[in-house]
Amino acid sequence: MQDCFAMVASSAATFKSLLHPHFGCNGNRGFPADDASSENFPLAFPELDQQLQPLPPCHDSKESMQVYKQHCKIAEEYHEVKKEIALLEERKKELIARLEQVEKESMDAAQLAKEYAELTEENRTLKLAQTQCVEQLEKLRIQYQKRQGSS
Repeated sequence: MQDCFAMVASSAATFKSLLHPHFGCNGNRGFPADDASSENFPLAFPELDQQLQPLPPCHDSKESMQVYKQHCKIAEEYHEVKKEIALLEERKKELIARLEQVEKESMDAAQLAKEYAELTEENRTLKLAQTQCVEQLEKLRIQYQKRQGSS
């Protein structure tokens, strides 16, 4: 994308150098003779940097008009690329936010899985302890009954 910006800046410099007195525009270095005619070409791209603005063409020169139209076309393309970049940057922010959310959920899921494994192990240990206690209780009952029966 930076190459596109460089191309537009380079094109602007090239076009400005083409708008030169040899185009025969009253010796005003490519600009119309009077200020009134430059009002016919207001800043066509107000959001574009001043140095990238298409210069008003020399009405007496077909080549100057052609260069102006070409510069306007490139400026429009530049504007479209900038809009697309802005949209892509916004989409990037959305995707980063979504990725962070998914990572958080993934960490939450990993934490829950770890907790589940720990609780499952604790449950197994407690069941084993319960079984041992039941067996021990049964042995104690048998011993108690033997003592009761022998007395």
